[in-house]
Amino acid sequence: MDTLSFKTVSVNKATAQKEWVVVDATDMVLGRLCTRVAKLLRGKYKPSFTPHVDCGDNVIIINADKVRLTGNKWNGRVYYRHTGHPGGQREFTPADLLAKSPERLIKKVVKGMLPKNRLSSQLMGNLYVFGGAEHNKQAQQPKQIDINALN
Repeated sequence: MDTLSFKTVSVNKATAQKEWVVVDATDMVLGRLCTRVAKLLRGKYKPSFTPHVDCGDNVIIINADKVRLTGNKWNGRVYYRHTGHPGGQREFTPADLLAKSPERLIKKVVKGMLPKNRLSSQLMGNLYVFGGAEHNKQAQQPKQIDINALN
C-alpha cells in the first residue's frame, strides 16, 4: 500500500473556493436561520473545510426585518451590555433591537454562534444583512439558495 497517496490537503487563503449566496429571511425562525448561516460562513458544508481558515461563503441576508421568534422571546429574552462606567449596565430585548436595526439583531445572533477567536471577526466581515428585499451586492452575482435545504 502506497501511503504517500493519502495526503490531507488543507485549504489556504489562495485555494479557498468562496461563493456569494443570498438567503431570504422572510418568516424564518431566527435561531434556525442563524445556525445555518454560521455554518455557511465557516464553510462546514464544503468537503474542503479547514477549521483555522476562512473558507466559507460570503452570505447576503435580505428581509431581515421579517424574521420571527417563537414563544414569548420578543419581550421575554433580555440582552445585556455595559458601557464601562459605574452603573452602566443596559438591557434590551429582541423587539427593541429589531425596531432600531434588524441588521444588528441577526449579526448579534450569528456572532454568538461563531468561534470566539480572531477568525470570528474575519467571518463576520463576510456577512451582509439588509432589512428590505433589496441589496447592493449585485455586482458579485450572488446565487439565491434555499437555506431550509441545508442540514
